[in-house]
Amino acid sequence: MAIPVISIAQMRAWEQDTWASGQTEAEVIRRVGACVGQLALRLTHPGDPVLILAGKGHNGDDARAAREHLTDREIYILDVEDPSDDFSKLECHLDARPALIIDGLFGIGINRPLSPEWVRFIERVNAADAQVLAVDVPSGLSAETGEPLGAAIHASVTLTVGAPKVGMLRESAWPYVGRLEVAPDVGLVPCPQTSEIQWTLPQDFAGFPPRRKVASHKGSYGHLAIVAGSPGFHGAAVLAGRGAQRAQPGLITLYTLDSAYAVVAAQLQAVMVSRWSSEANLGAGHWSAFLFGPGLASPDVPDELKKLIRHLWRDSSLPIVVDASALDWLPLEAIRSTAPRVVTPHPGEAARLLASTGQQVQANRVGALRAISKRLANGWVVLKGHETLIGRSTGDIFINCSGNPHLAQGGSGDVLSGYLAGLLAQPALSADPLRTIRYAVWQHGATADALQTTKRNWVVEDLIGVLGSVESDFY
Repeated sequence: MAIPVISIAQMRAWEQDTWASGQTEAEVIRRVGACVGQLALRLTHPGDPVLILAGKGHNGDDARAAREHLTDREIYILDVEDPSDDFSKLECHLDARPALIIDGLFGIGINRPLSPEWVRFIERVNAADAQVLAVDVPSGLSAETGEPLGAAIHASVTLTVGAPKVGMLRESAWPYVGRLEVAPDVGLVPCPQTSEIQWTLPQDFAGFPPRRKVASHKGSYGHLAIVAGSPGFHGAAVLAGRGAQRAQPGLITLYTLDSAYAVVAAQLQAVMVSRWSSEANLGAGHWSAFLFGPGLASPDVPDELKKLIRHLWRDSSLPIVVDASALDWLPLEAIRSTAPRVVTPHPGEAARLLASTGQQVQANRVGALRAISKRLANGWVVLKGHETLIGRSTGDIFINCSGNPHLAQGGSGDVLSGYLAGLLAQPALSADPLRTIRYAVWQHGATADALQTTKRNWVVEDLIGVLGSVESDFY
């Protein structure tokens, strides 16, 4: 199950409920240490030197508890009592160039600016430009506001305990938090807190998509119609088609402009490619879902096609995914259908939809998602970017936990929109659109994570080759 994003006060109340149940702080610390150790092993190699910076509080205890799980690493622990007295020791450890620093200096309880001595200490850690694993929260960062309290550790990865804290998800916190991971099972009682913002866990997709029945055929898995591609932007159509194939719908037909037909058709085999014309009556086909938009950025796109997309968005009884240029053509009015409507803007496209700026969208991503959905008749919104959001104008919003900066390549969004539409084209999956949308986004990011472990210079074509194969227990 996804877990709520909570405040510091909610976290403290959760801890108190746990101690009242009879669970001990020592046992929770032991489990947190095991989680930290397991993640540290993923981030390093046998024999690597690992430096543990442990403060005086429970955050330091958590970091120290990781040591017993790092038996084949070279471990150094610096217990920091006074940042001035221990600064020279820090210098010596950093001169040895540790492969990983585990930051356990301060936890979520910090609520006032750091002293100049602590600022100097933390800035020296940051200057080492080493890989850092922060325990619960990067030291010096307010987990409530997302602002540094004078200085804060620049973590590569933050492993937060129990549930994400609200401040860690703010744009101001991103440079310090790095990749956010959650240790949800550390001996705390079931989370008693609620929130409209939910953090996705890989376990949410155990056994999903469901196994296919033996006695089935391609007609059992839907027929996706894609309208994509124009002169100079044909690659987006190809990538969307190939992304859709990885979702394994029964059939895929891709309509593209006549001027792009030859180059698109030459690159696809199982995807059926047709020339779009006014005679191509998409509303009368045996489709089960539509995808509109990838590669339709050319001025050659006829107004008639734009009108058709608006008409189908309003009236079609089928799931529709809209991406890229087609986002600008959608009608801002009620729709007659109850079938899923999904848009997948990046921050720049979201800004256009809201007559805003990308900076304003990033400053309030939840608000931007809500506003876009409201303008588009409560459709589902996938607001792409770091920690992609999925939700609507009302109800829970889910934060995706997978993915990395190497997804920032041209074409990765086209692959996602194709993959998502290919899933929604399947009747068994479109019946639960939220889980299907969340899975598509998670799988797309998890594929990038899997590639990053084996091939650091992977490209979008590699993403297509692996997409759909990552299991929920990968992390």
